[in-house]
This record gives sequence, C-alpha cells and structure tokens, in this order.
Amino acid sequence: MRLQVPGYELLSQAGTLSYSFSGTGVNVASALARFGHTGYLVSTLPANAVGDAAAAYLRKLGIAQAFINRGGQYVGLYFLENGFGARPSRVTYSNRQESSFNTAPENSYDFADIANNIDVVHFCGITLAMNDSVRRHMKSFAQAVKAKGGTVVFDCNYRPFHWGEGSYAKAKPFYEEMLQLADIVMMNEKDALFVLGMESTKETRQEQLMELIPAVAQKYNISVIAGTHRSINSDNTHALQGYIYKDADFTFSRTLTFSVYDRIGAGDAYTSGIMHGVLEQYSATRTVEFASTAAMLAHTIVGDTPMSSENEILKAMTESLGDVER
Repeated sequence: MRLQVPGYELLSQAGTLSYSFSGTGVNVASALARFGHTGYLVSTLPANAVGDAAAAYLRKLGIAQAFINRGGQYVGLYFLENGFGARPSRVTYSNRQESSFNTAPENSYDFADIANNIDVVHFCGITLAMNDSVRRHMKSFAQAVKAKGGTVVFDCNYRPFHWGEGSYAKAKPFYEEMLQLADIVMMNEKDALFVLGMESTKETRQEQLMELIPAVAQKYNISVIAGTHRSINSDNTHALQGYIYKDADFTFSRTLTFSVYDRIGAGDAYTSGIMHGVLEQYSATRTVEFASTAAMLAHTIVGDTPMSSENEILKAMTESLGDVER
C-alpha cells in the first residue's frame, strides 16, 4: 500500500494521506494487461477490509486474481514524500516483513499448476530481499516455469535497505540462483560490479556496461539483458537512454529528455516494454525504443502503476509533443 503525502509536503507537515496499491509485480502485470496480455499476480492478501480494497484495486487495473490467496492480517506499507528541486523524494517502509505475502506458508502456492497456465513469470530483486521463505517460493516457482518451457524474467532491482548490513555479500548467492534460472534480465553495470562482485578496468559507465553485460549473459546463459542509464539535468529534467543486449549485440534507444511528475514505477514501465517487445517479436531497436518511451510516459502519470496503452506509447515514439487532443 502506497501512502502519499499531498503535494510536496513532508510527513511531519501533512495531515492527510492518499492511498493506492502497487509494487513491481502489480505494475508489470497491469502494464502488460494494457498491452493485450493476460496479467496475473501470484500473492497473498490479508483476509480483511484492507485485502478487499487491494483486490478491488487490482481488478480495476485489469489484473487476473486466480492465483491470489487470502490469509494473514497485513499488507506492506510505504510512505511517499515527493521531492522538489534539490530535495529528493523519500520512501519510508513499514510493516513489510509482517505482510500476508511475506508470512505465507511454504505450501501456499501450487507452482506446477500455475506454470501450466502461464507463458512468462516475472520476479524482482526487492521480493528476493524479503526473507528465506519468499526466496524459496521464488526459486520453486522459477524452476516450475522452466520445467514447463516457459520464460523467466528477473529484474535485479537491488535495494540495499532491504538486505541490511553487509548487503552485497548477503544478496550475491541469491541473485546468482535467480540469474541461472532467468531468460530475460533487467540490470546494469552497477549490479554486475557491486552485487555480483565483477571487476572492470573501464572508467565510464558506458564502457563498464559494454564490458560487463556480455560477460554476465555468457556466464549465466541469459538471452536478453536490458536496462537504462539516467541523468538529472541542471533544470531538473531527466535524460534517459535504454539499452538491450540480445543476440550478442547492444542496441541503444535515443536519449529522451523530459520533466518528471512521479518517478516511482518508471523502471517497471521500462521492464514491461522490454517484455512486450520480446513477446511480440519486435526488433531490438523497436523493443528498446518502445520500452524507453513507456518509461518516459510513466514519469508523467501520478502513481506507481504504468497507465499508457500500446497505441499511446507507439504514438509518442513517432510524434513530438503536441497540443490538447480533441
């Protein structure tokens, strides 16, 4: 549950909060549903009014709920304070480890049955950081999908806060397990350097990327690796360039420059665009341009969840900013 302070106030100033339900899984499944796929969430929601509200929100987003269980008492919370100018946005987590999802028993999900009904499964490094039980669920689920010939997507999405002290060393073996099972991976050179402990003699991010990503793909037998490079300009606009490494070759998007209304969830929009492009057998160039444009548009929409349709993204890829559509 996302609890957001109005405008640009601090938590210490605000007297009200607005709420919505989100998370990487929600964002990716919802975005793919908007692109014409059937998006499921595999999770556990509390058996109370908060769980009912979350389920209703997921229905509104077009997410199928056949694989959602009900049990426990809590959802994880985070509080969002919007940044402005030199002050960055701030996220404060609460109650996450006690959530119904994180406390779900070992036998909560029939992964073999779920794998029979899906083509692709998406995992995220934030979930991987939760606890040993969740990590065992993820590994079992990925193995079940691989056994049925499905595609495993893993977004590294590394967050040191969730791993605690000595986070890189703690995370590395679990990241390596997921990379060995993954077909499509979202990562950049920082993940390779710090999480996987790889080394590079190169100085610039671009050079490190070009050196390390092919090595990761070869070591873990990954067919597609994609990600973004972002910079923040002096006028507070952001510049973003996407990349995809596929068939032993890099393809880069144009550098997109845009103003930011709400940054959270833009990475999930990019991931969804890459997944859609691969599933629809777009060319590498079209895939990375589609994903980068999807991420750009996500920055212009309030809330975590990408809301742009395939047609809206394709239109934004080919047209400059215009006036009001009538």
